[in-house]
Amino acid sequence: MFSLAGKVALVTGSTKGIGKSIAEEMANAGAKVVISSRKADVCDAVAAEFTARGQAALAVPCNVGDKAAAQNLVDTVMKKWGRIDALVCNAASNPHFGPLTTASDEVFDKIMQTNVKSVFWLANMVLPQMAERGEGGSMTIISSIGALRGSTVIGLYGTSKAAEVGLCRALAVEWGPKKIRVNTILPGLIKTDFAKALWSDDARRTAREAATPMRRLGEPRDIGGVAAFLATDAAAYICGQMITVDGGVTISGS
Repeated sequence: MFSLAGKVALVTGSTKGIGKSIAEEMANAGAKVVISSRKADVCDAVAAEFTARGQAALAVPCNVGDKAAAQNLVDTVMKKWGRIDALVCNAASNPHFGPLTTASDEVFDKIMQTNVKSVFWLANMVLPQMAERGEGGSMTIISSIGALRGSTVIGLYGTSKAAEVGLCRALAVEWGPKKIRVNTILPGLIKTDFAKALWSDDARRTAREAATPMRRLGEPRDIGGVAAFLATDAAAYICGQMITVDGGVTISGS
């Protein structure tokens, strides 16, 4: 039930952090994986790590906020392997740190295009071929606990993540009859370069650790295993759900 042998997994933003961990765990489960981020040389280097371990990996650079680039990503995978069984939308952007009043229209548009519209595009590009084969498939959107909580510094990012949850539910009811499951993972604070502004400050990090029942920040591998699980038959009846992976932060009253 936990095997991905014979499956093709496309993971966006997969050259480091959460995305790379997801690709690693999917490859460990037997999947062929697509490594993708903006820079071609970085994609190539990460894919080489996989192939050195005897795992099948394809490097395809892509800026998911560019519709033509996203279509090229999907087309390249289909040409190479003829199918995509698991889509993971992990790539995201957050160029604004601060209150909403200081965010420009340009920043708003960039965040929404990269974090939300790209998910809409990729779903429409990838899910139809899953449906045509009749074998089902999975789509996992990496959201955030920012979708559940307000913030004075990453409120716009959280808004985009809440929109992703809405997209997940809509996609789940549309594609569920075709045996395609769509779910979201809501990570808490994970020690990645992307979230460094939230954990690099000692005082902020210590306060978060103290407020977390597990008494630690998350690591990328904490998300990788959950994402791989959601793509397997072990998760065959999980559809349209928010899986919160935050060490207990959102249920703690402290």
